[in-house]
Amino acid sequence: MSQVVGVFDSGIGGLTVLAALRRQLPRESFVYFGDTARVPYGTKSVVTVRRYSRQNTAFLRRFNPKLIVVACNTATAAGLDVVSEEAGVPVVGVIEPGARRAAACSRGRPTGIIGTEATIASRSYFRAIRAIDGRAEMWEKACPLFVPMVEEGRTADDPLVRAAIAEYLEPMRGRVASLVLGCTHYPLLKPALSEYLGPDVTLVDSAEEVAREVAARLDSDGLAEPSDAAGTMHCYVSDNPDRFRVIGERFLMAPLRSVMLVEPEDFFVAEPPALPRETA
Repeated sequence: MSQVVGVFDSGIGGLTVLAALRRQLPRESFVYFGDTARVPYGTKSVVTVRRYSRQNTAFLRRFNPKLIVVACNTATAAGLDVVSEEAGVPVVGVIEPGARRAAACSRGRPTGIIGTEATIASRSYFRAIRAIDGRAEMWEKACPLFVPMVEEGRTADDPLVRAAIAEYLEPMRGRVASLVLGCTHYPLLKPALSEYLGPDVTLVDSAEEVAREVAARLDSDGLAEPSDAAGTMHCYVSDNPDRFRVIGERFLMAPLRSVMLVEPEDFFVAEPPALPRETA
């Protein structure tokens, strides 16, 4: 069996990253772990997020991955160094690729950054963008209502979504050149965000930037699958696979046929669960 690309997130949102990876790399095989029993990470302490990130990495290592993607802004901000230390393979987070894109789109105007409370408090995007452009001006805002709204299935034309966007983003309106979507749930709100901020504001979706970086890394390291390879996808969750499957199909924009529950007593076993034969 070919080596897989491992991906983990605090829950469902990282499926937007997985979707971008599958579009960019259709020949690669992916193992995704969603820590649905402990979601959300955005309100947890840094110490807790780092511990979870270490455990998630240990789980993915059982599948002998050739690269691991931290598809969670909070875990990237708080624990990317921990994952890099534990993984033993290349690691790509979601912040640096998004920051590079945002800096390129600034056009001398401020950049807006939205995310969970933990991501904004970490100032990871701020520091990453400033490392590229030392004079960059940024507006940062935590938007905690967006995640539950997305998971409830609320769409761009929902009045509650529109009200929340106006409440959070009014100070940025007419002032920013780009808006970093610093949470993997937020791409599902793109139409409403774009409508509110106007067509001149570039929405920076880190998922697309991550997919490009992973593709380049696999190619440069000689790890890309051959042209005749058939990519597969398997998802594992720490709680409620049925809910993950139903909601996750909106994020992935494709059927989720292979979703398996990781029981607590199995989380730290030496051998990984066997991959099933069916693929998505």
